[in-house]
Amino acid sequence: MSLKLPRNWDFSTFKAETARIARSKSVIPGEGAPGSSSPLSPRSMERPLKAGWLKKQQRSLVKNWQQRYFVLRGSTLTYHKDDKETTVQGVIQMRFSKVSELPPSSDDPGKFLFEITPRSTGDRERCPYVLMANSQSDLDDWVRTLRRVIGVPTSGVFGKSLIDTLTYEQRFGPHTVPILVQKCADFIIEHGLKEEGIFRLPGQDNTVKQFRDAFDAGERPSFPSETDVHTVASLLKLYLRELPEPVVPWSQYQDFLDCIHLLDPCSQEGWEKLEKQIALLPRANYNILSYVCRFLFEVQRHSNVNKMNVENLATVMGINLLKPQIKDPVTVMKETSQIQKLMTVMIRQHETLFPISKDILPSSPSNKAETQKNTPRSFVGWESAE
Repeated sequence: MSLKLPRNWDFSTFKAETARIARSKSVIPGEGAPGSSSPLSPRSMERPLKAGWLKKQQRSLVKNWQQRYFVLRGSTLTYHKDDKETTVQGVIQMRFSKVSELPPSSDDPGKFLFEITPRSTGDRERCPYVLMANSQSDLDDWVRTLRRVIGVPTSGVFGKSLIDTLTYEQRFGPHTVPILVQKCADFIIEHGLKEEGIFRLPGQDNTVKQFRDAFDAGERPSFPSETDVHTVASLLKLYLRELPEPVVPWSQYQDFLDCIHLLDPCSQEGWEKLEKQIALLPRANYNILSYVCRFLFEVQRHSNVNKMNVENLATVMGINLLKPQIKDPVTVMKETSQIQKLMTVMIRQHETLFPISKDILPSSPSNKAETQKNTPRSFVGWESAE
């Protein structure tokens, strides 16, 4: 069987056309990696996992930013000059890459920055891509999506010690309490003070899990205004409940409870003992207990609407802040009423027991030893319990 060509066939035209097709299918030079595809390939027709405008920092001595349209398909991130994806400017293979949110700096105030560090190949170190989002929510969304694609291991917030969380979060600015605690409290104060049964009624389990996963992935998600208030309250209780050691350490748990029997309005002994135990708390624990008590006092001021007075809040929140190390059901049941009474006192008398002047940032592990060596021990000192 022979192949008959048309009479007007021009072989030179065939060769030129073949060369053009070969060039169009070749890998785009520059920052692209093997396996990247042209805009017209079947792979590019897949629905992107995420797409949007970001500013990309040029690799030069002067910081210049280029507006580029980024498209994530599978584990491949491409960027283009326009949202038509007509020309691929570069390709970033996300597999084995690292995505990091960059803290604000004096050089880039008010900018929402993150970087992608590609996997090193052989002896060649790959320079990170520094990108700028349009807003904090846009940044959070990009970081969350990219990390899920590359399967980044969770850094963890839930079940992590207070001092570890606070030390890590200092990179985002000074905090006396974990960012999660502050975000939950701020949202409830803005949207939930008049919500009946706040902290008593459960939230939406699926949404609680989504927020938990986001915080555990190293993100700092914001709660949309339409978020169910009970869900945010449940998230806060879950965080406190899953601390490896309660806000009131086990070593001081019984001493705190013993104060209840001595808290007689006509006697100073109980108050002095409670003030002493509060002063002996590690600095990070003191700060969060102080913060929560002030916050709960604000919640109970609207008890005529939300139906959560001091006693009710002390009942539902106390067991998340104070609990015995050995969870014997009989002991827990017996001590629940004592915890409730103690929390009631700490919420009502928070201005006296937790003066704002004592809210000091926790010392980082690197300088804690030096601070302890140079600072004399005193009664109102934090080092004694540490």
